[in-house]
Amino acid sequence: MKHRISSLLLTGIFFLCAGCGAPAASGAAEPASLQFFSMDTVMSITAYGEQGQAGVQAAREAVNRLDGLLSRTDPDSQISRLNAHAGDGTAVEVEPDVAELLSFAQSVSQLLPGDFDITIAPVMDAWGFTTEERHVPTEQALSAALALVDSSQLEVDEAASTARLLQAGMEVDLGAVAKGFAAGEAEEALREAGVERATIDLGGNVTVIGTRPDGDPWRVAVKDPRNTDGYLCILELEDVTLSTSGGYERYFEEDGVRYHHIIDPKTGYPADSGLLSVTVVTANHVLADALSTALFVAGPEEALDFWRSRDDFELVLCTDDSRIIVTQGLEDAFQLYDQDGGYTYEIARR
Repeated sequence: MKHRISSLLLTGIFFLCAGCGAPAASGAAEPASLQFFSMDTVMSITAYGEQGQAGVQAAREAVNRLDGLLSRTDPDSQISRLNAHAGDGTAVEVEPDVAELLSFAQSVSQLLPGDFDITIAPVMDAWGFTTEERHVPTEQALSAALALVDSSQLEVDEAASTARLLQAGMEVDLGAVAKGFAAGEAEEALREAGVERATIDLGGNVTVIGTRPDGDPWRVAVKDPRNTDGYLCILELEDVTLSTSGGYERYFEEDGVRYHHIIDPKTGYPADSGLLSVTVVTANHVLADALSTALFVAGPEEALDFWRSRDDFELVLCTDDSRIIVTQGLEDAFQLYDQDGGYTYEIARR
């Protein structure tokens, strides 16, 4: 699918105005909206126009199909079967789009070595983030889990639609890319149904299609990572996808220390990179999802260096010293939400 980035701002998770966007214009049909639970999060899709109802139903079916394929906790999923055969030499048959997603995730690991790895699952388990029995692991347990993190030990044959893990005990977790991939499939389903205006919120991954019914861009607010009831900034968007990652999303406290779920593959500990949140805006759904995680781990300097090496995404970085760094492609769109909120902002240029 082709998308274009018009004058945008930045994102988070909240659509400003009633519901997911502006109210329908006078005389216009009410939008079709659907909220459902999939991929361990609440999702919502809103579509405008005569084909809205058919579009949102098709989009939900597309998301649920992928959840059934990609879930690590569903024993019948293709990813669970892949993990179950780790180290026994079996090349597990997967759907072509699953093979494509696995290959894409490997490519991100190669682009940002040490910052992103979908074989992080054993470390996530060691921290209890999978079972929700969260705790700080022992050094011995963490060391054993880290020894199983190496995406180069995942072999993917896209032509044959097969994959295998070479080392026993390894497991793939696609949590850092699955929702982005699902967003792309949901958008495709909506467009194939004839929908030209819609919003897709898959729990941190937001896609906007077309404009609001009044012709203006969609307005989306990014969460303030220090006060998740408030906003960091506002963005105006058309035909783009964006993903925000931050340590405020899932965490626990032990002995007065907060531990979040975005794990640094190099250390096995929650990333401590100087960033509170990362928002990626791009035409590529799965790239947005992957980079919001990888660049959160990387930290602001490496994130900006990587941005300067490419031309297919923009960033909003919120640092732990209260700076908001906005890349130049978003300069005209960015609006600081609260001038007195304690944040300053700067524009990063190539």
